[in-house]
Order: sequence, then structure tokens, then C-alpha cells
Amino acid sequence: MLTRKQQELLIFINDRLKQGGVSPSFDEMKDALGLKSKSGIHRLITGLEERGFIRRLAHRARALEVLRMPDGVPIVEDTDPEILQDAKSPAPHRFQPNVIKGNFSGALPGREVANTVDAVTLPLYGRIAAGMPIEALRDHSATIDVPAALLTNGEHYALEVAGDSMIDAGILDGDTVIIRRCDHADSGSIVVALVDALEVTLKRLRRKGQAIALEPANPAYETRIFGADRVRVQGRLVGLIRQY
Repeated sequence: MLTRKQQELLIFINDRLKQGGVSPSFDEMKDALGLKSKSGIHRLITGLEERGFIRRLAHRARALEVLRMPDGVPIVEDTDPEILQDAKSPAPHRFQPNVIKGNFSGALPGREVANTVDAVTLPLYGRIAAGMPIEALRDHSATIDVPAALLTNGEHYALEVAGDSMIDAGILDGDTVIIRRCDHADSGSIVVALVDALEVTLKRLRRKGQAIALEPANPAYETRIFGADRVRVQGRLVGLIRQY
């Protein structure tokens, strides 16, 4: 028997593991379930572990494994007062990567979407790296066809990701991210940011008064804070393509 929130959390964890093979962070679980604090997530995970639906993997931070899904298991309403109180406030918006998975092939190896999908050709920039503005990464001969459904209004470009600083947001080393070009983004958005007109990076943007924080999604990396005049937004993440 599971409570409704336990079922929601189990499905969310299972979906994220299928998408990228990485467990969601406690913050992502909290936001996905509309809870105000991480303590409720700890209680739900403990309940799922005790019932044999998940297990924690030793020596790996926040790593979880789904052992079984609740097919045919009765679902009951939550009675835990802490979880009920947490769930009264709406969940803030958090980006969930729109991931297109597949084994792509074409003129540019690994970069062409199957012809059965309506595709749009975008310029493909090189692997994001410090030391140059985003425009300097562009190879004008490199393009990628992406599903039109991934795109919003405006101009877009694609960018290869290097490193694991955004792994807890489901963005892995070697992924191709789809970026909508813009010079402003709301706090909490994942953006391509140019720092001091020299360093370009993919991070979550947080506005803190007159300062801007560039926040990684990996506890191994530190959040960096700059004056607003030192950071220029060069685009906002709208989608992601992963090759297997």
C-alpha cells in the first residue's frame, strides 16, 4: 500500500532514471511534488524504502534505485500532517529538460533527426567552454536538425555540453542543448551566460538584488555571484537531445 504522494514520488524518480540514468535531487523532488521542505521528501523516500519499492545506493550521494513499481498496489490518501501542510503551497516552476532520445545518423555523424519528424536546421556551436564568447564557438559548416516541437518563437541555436556541472538538472556531458537566443531570462531559468565578456557557461540564473548568481546543478561545484553588469544572458535552455 502506498500513499498518493509516495506514488507520485516513485513515478517521478523512475521517469528521471529512465531519462538520464541519474536520480533527481531532493530539491527537484520537492518542487515536482509541490512540497515546501526537503523533510517531507526524506519521509516519503524512507516510506518507499521500507515498502521495498526503492533502495539507496551506498557511497553515492542521493543515488536511488527503483526495485519495483506499484502495479496493483492500493493507493491511499496521505495522512502525514507535515506532508499535508507542505503540499498546500503551489510548486514553483522548475525546468524539466525536454529530451529527445535516439540513435541519430546523417551527413554530420550523430546529428540528424529521423526524417519522420518535422525538423528544423539550427547552427551547431562547439562544446561550451570558458575563455570565449558563444559566437566564437560557432563552426559555420556545422548544423543539426532538431524536431520543430522543441522550438519556441524566436531564433535558436544548438550547443554541445562539456562537463557534469548541470547533472542534477538532467543535463549530461556530451548532450546537445537547444537554446533560444535572448538577452533576458527569469530567475530560475537555465541560461547560456557570458561573464566579463570572456567566459561562457551554462548555469541556472538566480537574481539576488543587484547581483546575479550562476548556480550549478551539482553539489561538487560552487555557485558564483557577480554584479549584474558582469553577466550577459546569451540564450535560455528550451530543449535537449541525447545520443545513445
